[in-house]
Amino acid sequence: MSGNPESAPTLIHLRPAQKKALSARALKHDTNVNEEVRRAVDSYLSGITAEEVALLNEASKKTAAMFKDMERALMQTNKKCDAVFAQMAQLRGGYPIGAQ
Repeated sequence: MSGNPESAPTLIHLRPAQKKALSARALKHDTNVNEEVRRAVDSYLSGITAEEVALLNEASKKTAAMFKDMERALMQTNKKCDAVFAQMAQLRGGYPIGAQ
């Protein structure tokens, strides 16, 4: 018998749609159906529901969007600061602040 010595073989019967979805998921995540089933069982045993996972996914997407917005705002602020510092250097005869 081959495979992971820390795993026990288990026979499960999947509906064709489940097997197809698991195969597609495994391809997407560069794993295999066995690993996807193990991950699903781990999630189930951890007590996290599908609804909770969906809520966490939505919160993660919103947080990522908020970080993107903050990044854009910081980039705009940095450009404004660079312009102000350049004007200040011009007023000082081309010398940066603190270099005179």
